[in-house]
Formats: sequence, structure tokens, C-alpha cells
Amino acid sequence: MVSLTIDGKTVSVARGTTILEAARQLGITIPTLCWLQKVSPTGACRICAVEVEGVDRTMTACNTVVKDGIVVTTQSERLFTIRKQIVELLLVNHPLDCPVCDAGGECELQDITYAFGVNRPSFAAENVNPDTIDGWPLIQQVPSRCVLCEKCVKVCHETVGAQALLVNDRGDRAFIDKRLENCEYCGNCVQVCPTGTMISKTFKFKARPWELQKTASICTLCPSQCEVDVHTKQNQVCRVTSEDGETVNNGSLCIGGFFAHGFLNSEKRLTSPLKKRVDGQQPLDWDEALSSVVEKAATAGGEACAGLTGGRLGNEEYYLFQKLFRAGFGSNNIDSEARFGYLRGIEVLQSALGLGGASHLPDRIGQVDAVVVVGADPTSEAPLVDWQIQQACRVGDGKLILANQRKVKLNQYANTPMVYRPGSEVALVNALTKLVLEQDGADDDFLGRYLGNVDELKSFYAAVDLGQAIEATGVSAKTLQDAAGYLVKAESVAVVFGGEVLRGPMSAEATRALVNLALVCGALHGDIGGLFPLDEKGNLAGAIDAGVAPGLLPGQQAYGQAGGQFASSWGVDLPQQGKDANQILHGIEAGEIRFLYLAGVNPLLAFPQAARWRKALEKVEFLVVQDILASELTSMADIVLTGAGNFEKSGSVTGLGGRVGYLKPAVSPVGESRPDFEIFAGLLAKVQRDSAPASLAAVQTEMKDLSGLYEDVCFTASGRRFCYRKGWKPVDGSLRFAPAEGVAQLPELVLLTGASMFQFGSTTTFSPGTATVAPTGQFLVNPADALSCGVNDGALIKVSAAGEEIQGAIKLSDDVPRGVLFAPANFADLPVRQLIPEGNLVGVSIAKA
Repeated sequence: MVSLTIDGKTVSVARGTTILEAARQLGITIPTLCWLQKVSPTGACRICAVEVEGVDRTMTACNTVVKDGIVVTTQSERLFTIRKQIVELLLVNHPLDCPVCDAGGECELQDITYAFGVNRPSFAAENVNPDTIDGWPLIQQVPSRCVLCEKCVKVCHETVGAQALLVNDRGDRAFIDKRLENCEYCGNCVQVCPTGTMISKTFKFKARPWELQKTASICTLCPSQCEVDVHTKQNQVCRVTSEDGETVNNGSLCIGGFFAHGFLNSEKRLTSPLKKRVDGQQPLDWDEALSSVVEKAATAGGEACAGLTGGRLGNEEYYLFQKLFRAGFGSNNIDSEARFGYLRGIEVLQSALGLGGASHLPDRIGQVDAVVVVGADPTSEAPLVDWQIQQACRVGDGKLILANQRKVKLNQYANTPMVYRPGSEVALVNALTKLVLEQDGADDDFLGRYLGNVDELKSFYAAVDLGQAIEATGVSAKTLQDAAGYLVKAESVAVVFGGEVLRGPMSAEATRALVNLALVCGALHGDIGGLFPLDEKGNLAGAIDAGVAPGLLPGQQAYGQAGGQFASSWGVDLPQQGKDANQILHGIEAGEIRFLYLAGVNPLLAFPQAARWRKALEKVEFLVVQDILASELTSMADIVLTGAGNFEKSGSVTGLGGRVGYLKPAVSPVGESRPDFEIFAGLLAKVQRDSAPASLAAVQTEMKDLSGLYEDVCFTASGRRFCYRKGWKPVDGSLRFAPAEGVAQLPELVLLTGASMFQFGSTTTFSPGTATVAPTGQFLVNPADALSCGVNDGALIKVSAAGEEIQGAIKLSDDVPRGVLFAPANFADLPVRQLIPEGNLVGVSIAKA
């Protein structure tokens, strides 16, 4: 520790602390303009100048490290004069456009100018500022307003890791420029800009800051579930921001959080319930709509009713959805989009570890010595995890072991980047585990305490053939050895896996192999690191926790074992059998399912065999679609129930690691739309002939009591309420090793589907912001494959598989290896899941369109 005196007050701080940080501990405010807590100090603006006894010149407090015994003065006439002159210099050639500047009213330069009484220019110079840069998508840059604080550059490089922004030119001609090919359009540069230099085009001229109402809520577009502030005017969302230091995401957002809210104001929003009539779909009132749904379900009978949902509903809504079917309609034919990915992994984690999701919160990734990423693109699936990985392995000294079927953004930061052959994940992970064991790197204390059959584990991996693994994966022996070496040296490890594993042809085996690797390398001991399954959809964890699957009840309790408790509480006899999503599809085709309710999910885009689903939806006798945007799917429905967007309702959602956050409505639902909770509650009340629908508070209490999933204590911080799922702690000797092996046999050319970095599900494709940078889907094609097909960049190709064919434009890229095409599954105009019979991979043929 180091002791120093600031303005007559003594304080002891850790070595390496800056004068500014020490002053903040004492509650002493030193003015700043370029300082940002989450990035390294720049010392560019010099507003934070202080006096240090015995030093002739002033020192910048933000980047001057304290020394033992120094005496610091932060306020004096000399300092005031110096700071005022600095502000006057910053204002040389600064435009007097505050009345039309979007930052007016929340501009840090404006505030500091007022604080130092600068009311007229004291200096003059030739104006050499470049013209306004208006050619960038989504963001306008006004160099004449810039004070070159470099906050934007720092956050782009140090937090986001995009390395897009840079300082161009020198001296008074310097300005902030951008490598557009690197930009992730996250908007963080706009958020940290202390002036009106970086301007959001989607917000420009929409409102003055003092006109806006601010509501603390949560972005639900991905499982990161970042905490945000929703700024509204006249019942419209104008912008979304986040606060540094007060949120789980430390104020950082991705393109989804910052720019994707535009779908809430889309012209495609559904504004009232609709019913299919002879002359097309026509509006009807809510009572008639709900009564029609209940009547048709009763006519069909429980065994002929089925319900499916996606990842955008809240926890209480999922709970009521499954209760409506089981206690109301008498049907256990319910499932969610998680069936095709995330649930596969959770079933293995439950079986192997008794773990219902990630073992820890994402912030535990940022502190580890090594991160293993297999079959995941965290930048696209859960950006908060991307930032935590970079915190550990780029900002910190951790090692990144990255293995995917294609290159992703994190490849540039990986110590051992690996591109493995599709379907060979199990062989790759088994090889790593074997090498860690051979190098005496196993977490023997943890294994000896918790694993009941350690000898079986070691015997299995001793027999793994490294030569076969190298041949199957295409990864070199040296790379595997290097990766294992990093794991052996690491005291703490995080294992992250995503859609390529969870949706892949070997999903269960691959997840089991990753569990074994986590056990061996020490990822599951202690509070740092952990095991993290990722799915790109926002609240599929909440759907599984709420029991939206035929084999589960709320709390991820087995349906066959816990059914009695729920039957007693609900006062009904629960249905005995249930169909999952695949069986529901078969049931519709066989005429066994006659009533289908789709709540916040679109099988035409989200499910494999999408073409087959289209035919099934055309065949089913009665189709109910609950959604917020008009689409091909809603046009097929007999009844359309109009739900609410994420910023239009209350409730809770479950993020990665089991953190449960609470939504607050920032605006009212459009037109006659209703929050999805109210729709389900209204339907259940009609079925049960209750006088009034259940309240949100009553359902939250019922969920907590019956699920046994949540901690008793909720917390409130910065106006936000949150609680946690109960933590994971294995019992001594309770864990059992289970072997995982196999390689998927695939043809020479395959299509791999996944997530777009710029879109989240299909909903955000209706947002003008995200549509600006990703208006349509494309096939990424290796140049060698394009050459063999005789096509160039941007050309249209036909992609055929399993008797289906679609067309789309190509983008040539070395990010995909030869023999692999990649396409995002977000776009209605590139319905790639029509080609996929199961999972995320299929053998294809391509031809020039």
C-alpha cells in the first residue's frame, strides 16, 4: 500500500493507483474530459491537471501513478487558470452549433465550459478540420466538434476489440477515422463521446435529451441480457444506452443493444388481434379472439393440441404458456426452439453434472488464466462473453484456445486458433483432454473428491488415438500440444461452447466431451472460470427453466417425477404423454395434431426442415400465431394474437449464469396489442372460468414456490432489481464420467448455418439500424469453391440439399475453409433452414444461378 495526501486528506491505496483514482476514493472530484474508467488513461485533454508538492509543473491526475508520501493539491487559483486556458484552447474553431447538436444538454464539453466560465474565444487559429464524415453506416462523425480525447478509439480497441477507429493525420489536422471493414457498429463510440462528434444517425434530430424519459430495463436479444436505459418520447423508443460501472455489461453494448430497437416502431407492427375470414384476415376484439382460441382448443381435445415457442418471451410468460396447455387444454404437447440446440446441451449437463445452465456468471470468464472456445462465435451469440474473453486473454495474460469450423473475430486474439473439419468436435476435445492428462495437468483434487469413477475416465483417455484425432480434425499435433500446454499451466479455466456444438450433428456427444474436458482441466473448481453453453436467442434458458418441454416441469424437474406436486397445486390431472417439436410435426402430418399455437416463434425461419414445416402449417386445422410483426407466418394464421415487445412489458428473464433480471415497461404496447403475459393469463382464466386473470406478482410467487429454482433474496442496485438461480455445488462422489466418441460422416461440401453478427433472430431484421449494415443474408464461400463453380464475388448461386433448393448471393471469404459454406439463419429472403434436415449442417451441391 502507498500513503499520500490529497487536499489535506490522507489516504492509503494500492500500488499502481493513479492520483485520480485515489482522489475518487476520498470523494474529491477532479474534472476530466478524456478519462473513462473501463479503458486505460490517455492524458489527452489535460483538464485533470493537479499540483504535486515539490514538482514545478502540473501533472495529469488520470495517468500519474501515486508515490508514497506525495502531497497533491487539486484546487487552487493557478489550477483554475490552467484548466480554463485548456478549455479555451479546446474551443478553438469549435462550431457554435449547440442548438442543433444532438449532444446539446448532455455534452461534457458544454458542462466544463460553463463550469470554468468560458464565455468568449480567447484564441484563434486556421480552421483545418476535415468536413463532416457522413459516409459511415449508422454513425456520423463531425471532426470540428472533436476534442481528440480518444475515448472512442480506446473503447473500440480495448473493450470491443474491433480495432476500427484510429487517429488519422497529425497535429492540429488530426481527426478520428475508421477502418469500416473492422467496424461492429456497436455504438460504444457514440456513448463515450463527450461532445457531439460521434452521432447516431438513427437518433439524430429525434429529441432533445431533456425531453426523454429514461427507464431502466434489459436487452433481451441474446443471453448476455445487458442492462440498458430506454429513452422514450411520445410513446416511442428513441434510443438505448447503458451506464458504465453500474451495469453487468459495464456500459458496453453491441449493435443489437444500441441500434436494433427500431423494430418496435416498425410499420410491420401488428396492432390488434386478427381472424381469418373469407375475405382475408380482419381485426376482432380481444374477448372474441381469446374465446375463439379456447373454443377451438376444446373442440380439438388435449391430445390434438400443441404449442411451440421461441426465445423472446419472459419467464412468467413461459410459465403460463406451459400451465395453459397442461392445466387448461389438457395437453403436454409443448416445446420450444431450444429443442434444436440449447436443450440438447442442457440435457447432457443435467445428466452429467446436475447443472441446468452455465456454472458461473460471465464475469468469471474475464479473470481466468485460459479460455477454451469450441464451436462458438461469442461476438454473434453473446457479445458480453466476447468482451470477457478479451478481458482475460487480450487485456490480461490469459491464453485463448479457439476451435471452430470457420474463422471468427476472436481468431485474431487466439494463442492456438484451430479450424476443424465439420463434425469432428468430439475427436478434437478428446485429444485435448488426453494431452492434458498425459502432461499431468489434471485437476486431481477435484476429480478425486467429486468424480466417482476417475479410473474409468483415465482408462478411456489413455486409449484415445491421437493420430486418428489429427486425421479426423485436420488440426496439427503441434497445435493440439500447445493448446494442452496452456491448459496444464492454467490455474483457472473457462470452457465456452455454442451453436456449432449445440446444433451440430454430434451435439450430445460433443457436450459430453466438453464436460469431461472441464472436469479434467479444472474449469469446475472454485469461483473463477466455469462451463458456459451459449445460444444466440435471448431467453431460451427461461423457457427451459419454466418447463416448456414435454419432459420437463418448472425448475427443470422431470415431468414423470414431479408431476404430482404440480397436479395438486393446480387442482388438475396432468396429461401423461407429450410430443416434442419433431413429434408435433409428425403429428400434424398424420392428422393427430389439429390445433397449433405458435407463441413468439417462426418455424419457417427458426426450425430445421422449414419447408416441411410450411406444408404442415398449411395443413393444420387451426393455427394460432402470437407475435408482434406481420410476416408470412402471421398471414397463415386463423387467429393472430398481438403481443408486446421487450420494452413494452414487465416480467423477468434469465441470463447466462442464472442471473434473473426484471423488465420495466418503457412504452405502452402499440394499438390494442397486449403483453404476452396478459394474453396467456386471459386464456387460462377463460379455460378455468376464473373471475379475473392471474396477476404477475401471483405467478412469480407460484413459480418460485413450485420450481424451487430461485434464491430467496432479490437485490436492487441503481434502480434495477435482480436475483439468481440457486448456485451449483456437487456432492462428494456424485459425478460420473461418461465416455464420448464419434465423428460425423459428411460429404465434401457442406452448408453450415449460424448467427449473424449484426442481427438477432429474425425480429431485428425489421429494424432500420441493423438492416443498414445487414439488409439480407449471404453465403460465405471459399474462393476455391467459387472458382470450381465458376462464380465471382456477389454472384447468385443455387444451393441444393435434401430435395430443396434456395438461391442467394455469395461473398468470397477465406474465413470459411474449402468445402464449407456458411450462411446466417436470420433472414426470410435466405431461408437456409429449408435445406437443413436436422441440426445446423447438411451436405449440399452448388451451381451458378
